[in-house]
Amino acid sequence: MRTVRYREIADDLRRLVDGGDLGPGRLLPSESELSARYGASRVTVRKALEALRDDGLVDSRQGFGWFVAAHPLRQSLGRLGTIEDQLEASGAVAERRVLEFAEVAAEPAVREALGVRRVLRVRRLNLADGEPFAVVTVWCPVPLAEGLTRADVERSPFYELIGVPLGGATQVIGAAAAAPGDAELLAVPAGSPVLRCERVTRDAAGRAVLRSVHVFPAHRTEFVVELPSVERSMAPDGLRLVD
Repeated sequence: MRTVRYREIADDLRRLVDGGDLGPGRLLPSESELSARYGASRVTVRKALEALRDDGLVDSRQGFGWFVAAHPLRQSLGRLGTIEDQLEASGAVAERRVLEFAEVAAEPAVREALGVRRVLRVRRLNLADGEPFAVVTVWCPVPLAEGLTRADVERSPFYELIGVPLGGATQVIGAAAAAPGDAELLAVPAGSPVLRCERVTRDAAGRAVLRSVHVFPAHRTEFVVELPSVERSMAPDGLRLVD
Protein backbone atom coordinates (compact mmCIF):
# COMPACT_ATOMS: atom_id res chain seq x y z
CA MET A 1 0.00 0.00 0.00
CA ARG A 2 1.31 3.43 -0.94
CA THR A 3 2.52 5.60 1.94
CA VAL A 4 0.71 8.92 2.23
CA ARG A 5 3.14 11.77 2.69
CA TYR A 6 2.38 14.66 4.97
CA ARG A 7 2.59 17.16 2.12
CA GLU A 8 -0.25 15.40 0.30
CA ILE A 9 -2.44 15.70 3.39
CA ALA A 10 -1.45 19.35 3.84
CA ASP A 11 -2.22 20.11 0.18
CA ASP A 12 -5.64 18.45 0.40
CA LEU A 13 -6.58 20.34 3.58
CA ARG A 14 -5.32 23.54 1.98
CA ARG A 15 -7.69 22.99 -0.95
CA LEU A 16 -10.62 22.53 1.44
CA VAL A 17 -9.82 25.78 3.21
CA ASP A 18 -9.14 27.76 0.03
CA GLY A 19 -12.31 26.37 -1.54
CA GLY A 20 -14.48 27.50 1.36
CA ASP A 21 -15.40 24.01 2.58
CA LEU A 22 -13.79 24.93 5.90
CA GLY A 23 -14.48 28.53 6.89
CA PRO A 24 -12.49 30.77 9.26
CA GLY A 25 -12.63 29.48 12.82
CA ARG A 26 -14.12 26.15 11.78
CA LEU A 27 -12.78 23.13 13.63
CA LEU A 28 -10.94 20.49 11.64
CA PRO A 29 -11.57 16.77 12.17
CA SER A 30 -9.50 15.34 15.02
CA GLU A 31 -6.05 13.94 14.35
CA SER A 32 -7.41 10.41 14.76
CA GLU A 33 -10.21 11.11 12.27
CA LEU A 34 -7.77 12.57 9.77
CA SER A 35 -5.48 9.60 10.31
CA ALA A 36 -8.32 7.22 9.40
CA ARG A 37 -9.43 9.36 6.46
CA TYR A 38 -6.00 9.50 4.84
CA GLY A 39 -4.72 6.10 5.94
CA ALA A 40 -1.73 7.74 7.56
CA SER A 41 -0.19 7.70 11.02
CA ARG A 42 -1.05 10.43 13.51
CA VAL A 43 2.60 11.49 13.37
CA THR A 44 2.22 12.14 9.63
CA VAL A 45 -1.10 13.95 10.14
CA ARG A 46 0.36 16.15 12.86
CA LYS A 47 3.32 17.02 10.65
CA ALA A 48 0.89 18.11 7.91
CA LEU A 49 -1.07 20.25 10.34
CA GLU A 50 2.07 21.81 11.74
CA ALA A 51 3.17 22.69 8.20
CA LEU A 52 -0.17 24.45 7.63
CA ARG A 53 0.21 26.24 10.96
CA ASP A 54 3.65 27.48 9.90
CA ASP A 55 1.91 28.96 6.83
CA GLY A 56 -0.67 30.68 9.04
CA LEU A 57 -3.55 28.63 7.66
CA VAL A 58 -4.56 26.67 10.77
CA ASP A 59 -4.03 26.94 14.50
CA SER A 60 -4.62 24.83 17.59
CA ARG A 61 -5.72 25.41 21.15
CA GLN A 62 -6.08 23.20 24.18
CA GLY A 63 -9.64 21.92 24.43
CA PHE A 64 -10.46 22.57 20.76
CA GLY A 65 -7.91 20.77 18.66
CA TRP A 66 -7.09 22.20 15.23
CA PHE A 67 -9.12 24.91 13.51
CA VAL A 68 -8.89 27.19 10.49
CA ALA A 69 -6.97 30.29 11.51
CA ALA A 70 -8.95 33.50 11.82
CA HIS A 71 -8.61 36.82 13.56
CA PRO A 72 -10.70 36.72 16.76
CA LEU A 73 -13.91 38.74 16.56
CA ARG A 74 -13.55 41.59 19.02
CA GLN A 75 -16.29 43.18 21.06
CA SER A 76 -15.86 46.39 23.00
CA LEU A 77 -17.25 46.53 26.52
CA GLY A 78 -17.16 50.32 26.64
CA ARG A 79 -20.73 50.89 25.49
CA LEU A 80 -24.13 49.23 25.32
CA GLY A 81 -24.60 47.66 21.92
CA THR A 82 -25.64 44.56 20.02
CA ILE A 83 -23.55 41.67 18.72
CA GLU A 84 -24.67 42.48 15.20
CA ASP A 85 -23.52 46.11 15.38
CA GLN A 86 -20.07 45.12 16.58
CA LEU A 87 -19.70 42.31 14.04
CA GLU A 88 -20.66 44.61 11.19
CA ALA A 89 -18.28 47.28 12.48
CA SER A 90 -15.48 44.70 12.21
CA GLY A 91 -16.44 43.95 8.60
CA ALA A 92 -18.19 40.62 9.26
CA VAL A 93 -21.62 39.74 7.88
CA ALA A 94 -23.96 39.19 10.84
CA GLU A 95 -26.90 36.79 10.80
CA ARG A 96 -29.29 35.50 13.47
CA ARG A 97 -31.38 32.33 13.47
CA VAL A 98 -34.17 32.04 16.02
CA LEU A 99 -34.25 28.59 17.64
CA GLU A 100 -36.96 29.18 20.26
CA PHE A 101 -39.73 31.77 20.63
CA ALA A 102 -42.10 31.12 23.52
CA GLU A 103 -43.93 32.74 26.42
CA VAL A 104 -42.89 30.86 29.55
CA ALA A 105 -42.87 31.08 33.34
CA ALA A 106 -39.80 32.99 34.48
CA GLU A 107 -37.20 30.73 36.06
CA PRO A 108 -35.82 31.88 39.44
CA ALA A 109 -32.76 33.78 38.14
CA VAL A 110 -34.90 35.57 35.54
CA ARG A 111 -37.66 36.36 38.03
CA GLU A 112 -35.10 37.81 40.42
CA ALA A 113 -33.50 39.95 37.71
CA LEU A 114 -36.68 41.23 36.05
CA GLY A 115 -39.20 41.04 38.89
CA VAL A 116 -41.85 39.34 36.72
CA ARG A 117 -43.41 35.88 36.53
CA ARG A 118 -44.06 35.58 32.77
CA VAL A 119 -41.55 36.32 30.05
CA LEU A 120 -40.98 35.90 26.35
CA ARG A 121 -37.93 33.65 25.97
CA VAL A 122 -36.04 33.80 22.70
CA ARG A 123 -33.05 31.59 21.97
CA ARG A 124 -31.04 32.21 18.84
CA LEU A 125 -27.83 31.35 17.05
CA ASN A 126 -25.71 34.26 15.84
CA LEU A 127 -23.39 33.76 12.89
CA ALA A 128 -20.48 35.80 11.54
CA ASP A 129 -19.75 35.31 7.84
CA GLY A 130 -21.83 32.13 7.96
CA GLU A 131 -19.96 30.57 10.89
CA PRO A 132 -21.51 30.06 14.37
CA PHE A 133 -20.42 32.80 16.73
CA ALA A 134 -22.79 32.89 19.71
CA VAL A 135 -25.77 31.17 21.29
CA VAL A 136 -27.95 33.85 22.87
CA THR A 137 -30.98 33.52 25.14
CA VAL A 138 -33.04 36.63 25.92
CA TRP A 139 -35.87 36.97 28.45
CA CYS A 140 -38.25 39.91 28.10
CA PRO A 141 -41.23 40.76 30.36
CA VAL A 142 -44.46 39.85 28.58
CA PRO A 143 -45.90 43.41 28.65
CA LEU A 144 -42.83 44.73 26.79
CA ALA A 145 -42.95 41.84 24.31
CA GLU A 146 -46.63 42.26 23.47
CA GLY A 147 -47.20 42.06 19.72
CA LEU A 148 -43.70 40.83 18.88
CA THR A 149 -43.42 37.97 16.39
CA ARG A 150 -40.73 35.42 15.65
CA ALA A 151 -39.98 37.31 12.43
CA ASP A 152 -39.50 40.54 14.40
CA VAL A 153 -36.82 39.10 16.70
CA GLU A 154 -35.10 37.34 13.81
CA ARG A 155 -34.86 40.61 11.92
CA SER A 156 -34.11 43.16 14.68
CA PRO A 157 -32.51 43.27 18.15
CA PHE A 158 -34.70 43.59 21.24
CA TYR A 159 -33.18 47.01 21.89
CA GLU A 160 -35.04 48.30 18.84
CA LEU A 161 -38.26 46.40 19.52
CA ILE A 162 -39.28 46.95 23.14
CA GLY A 163 -40.02 50.64 22.69
CA VAL A 164 -38.37 52.06 25.82
CA PRO A 165 -35.28 54.28 26.15
CA LEU A 166 -32.36 52.33 27.54
CA GLY A 167 -30.21 53.52 30.40
CA GLY A 168 -27.44 50.94 30.55
CA ALA A 169 -26.64 47.37 31.50
CA THR A 170 -24.62 45.23 33.88
CA GLN A 171 -22.68 42.42 32.25
CA VAL A 172 -20.78 39.60 33.95
CA ILE A 173 -18.33 37.56 31.86
CA GLY A 174 -16.78 34.29 32.94
CA ALA A 175 -15.18 31.15 31.56
CA ALA A 176 -17.27 28.00 31.23
CA ALA A 177 -17.33 24.62 29.50
CA ALA A 178 -19.60 24.19 26.48
CA ALA A 179 -22.79 22.30 27.30
CA PRO A 180 -23.65 19.59 24.73
CA GLY A 181 -26.49 21.58 23.14
CA ASP A 182 -24.48 24.79 22.83
CA ALA A 183 -21.43 22.85 21.62
CA GLU A 184 -23.43 21.31 18.79
CA LEU A 185 -24.74 24.70 17.68
CA LEU A 186 -21.32 26.33 17.88
CA ALA A 187 -19.58 23.38 16.14
CA VAL A 188 -17.10 22.89 19.00
CA PRO A 189 -16.45 19.87 21.22
CA ALA A 190 -18.69 19.45 24.27
CA GLY A 191 -16.79 20.66 27.31
CA SER A 192 -14.52 22.96 25.31
CA PRO A 193 -13.84 26.50 26.60
CA VAL A 194 -16.51 29.14 26.09
CA LEU A 195 -17.06 32.66 27.37
CA ARG A 196 -20.42 33.05 29.11
CA CYS A 197 -21.85 36.55 29.45
CA GLU A 198 -24.86 37.35 31.60
CA ARG A 199 -26.40 40.77 30.99
CA VAL A 200 -29.23 42.69 32.63
CA THR A 201 -30.33 45.72 30.61
CA ARG A 202 -32.12 48.64 32.28
CA ASP A 203 -34.36 51.40 30.97
CA ALA A 204 -33.67 55.10 31.53
CA ALA A 205 -35.47 54.94 34.89
CA GLY A 206 -33.20 52.11 36.08
CA ARG A 207 -35.78 49.33 35.77
CA ALA A 208 -34.52 45.96 34.48
CA VAL A 209 -36.17 45.27 31.11
CA LEU A 210 -34.12 42.42 29.59
CA ARG A 211 -32.00 39.56 30.82
CA SER A 212 -29.74 37.73 28.40
CA VAL A 213 -27.09 35.01 28.39
CA HIS A 214 -24.53 34.90 25.58
CA VAL A 215 -22.25 31.90 24.99
CA PHE A 216 -19.23 32.48 22.73
CA PRO A 217 -16.61 29.96 21.51
CA ALA A 218 -13.42 31.06 23.28
CA HIS A 219 -11.15 30.55 20.27
CA ARG A 220 -13.11 33.07 18.18
CA THR A 221 -13.88 35.80 20.70
CA GLU A 222 -12.05 38.65 22.41
CA PHE A 223 -13.49 41.34 24.67
CA VAL A 224 -11.76 44.71 24.71
CA VAL A 225 -11.85 47.13 27.64
CA GLU A 226 -10.38 50.62 27.55
CA LEU A 227 -8.74 51.36 30.92
CA PRO A 228 -8.47 54.99 32.05
CA SER A 229 -5.19 56.14 33.54
CA VAL A 230 -5.17 55.63 37.31
CA GLU A 231 -2.50 56.04 39.95
CA ARG A 232 -2.79 52.88 42.00
CA SER A 233 -4.16 50.03 39.92
CA MET A 234 -4.50 48.91 36.33
CA ALA A 235 -7.06 46.20 37.15
CA PRO A 236 -10.36 46.56 35.26
CA ASP A 237 -13.23 47.98 37.29
CA GLY A 238 -15.54 45.26 38.57
CA LEU A 239 -12.93 42.48 38.74
CA ARG A 240 -13.88 39.88 41.33
CA LEU A 241 -12.71 36.42 42.36
CA VAL A 242 -15.04 33.44 41.91
CA ASP A 243 -15.46 31.27 45.01
